Amino acid sequence: MKLYDFTIAPNPRRVRIFLAEKGVEIPTVQVDLMQGAQFSPDFSKKGPLNEVPVLELDNGVCISQVNAICRYIETKYPQNPLYGSTPEEIGLIEMWNHIAFMNGIGAVAESFRNSAEMFKDHALVGPHAYAQIPALVGRGNQRTLDFFADTNQHLANHQFMAGDNYSVADITALVAVDFAQWIKLDVPAEHEHLKRWYAEVSKRPSAQA
Repeated sequence: MKLYDFTIAPNPRRVRIFLAEKGVEIPTVQVDLMQGAQFSPDFSKKGPLNEVPVLELDNGVCISQVNAICRYIETKYPQNPLYGSTPEEIGLIEMWNHIAFMNGIGAVAESFRNSAEMFKDHALVGPHAYAQIPALVGRGNQRTLDFFADTNQHLANHQFMAGDNYSVADITALVAVDFAQWIKLDVPAEHEHLKRWYAEVSKRPSAQA
């Protein structure tokens, strides 16, 4: 197997952290998004949305989308489950993972992709050209701040995003908080529960993946 990656991008980092938590090593191939390598003819064959990460299996089958890749890894390497072990855990982890992606990473991306020069003609992920909408920058910023506030309130009563155990939901939320720095937004000082959680998960060796 090999993982098509771009080191500085947030979504491939989610997979690298997941792999590190699993203790699984997969060779990576860098796809330079800054140079538009994701739109090259060869890479375009590996996924429908011209994005990283993409996991290419030994038989040539390619899986894109972070959750799909992590689900594949979880099934292939079930030790140290990051999607839960009981029906309740699985449901809660999926719920909080989706919330962290939609309201965290999605909010930052709304602001970043509608303001960064490199996305002038590609404000949305994929092969189609969509113009930026500057008005969405402010909304993305506000959504990000709301994600901080809502997550802080949630973590007042939970050690981790989906309960007492570290999970894929924590990976997504961690990357969302770090991604927010790209739009110059940090966790406000008053969000003590979010800052406690962030300090804890950031200390894990996998966070450096």
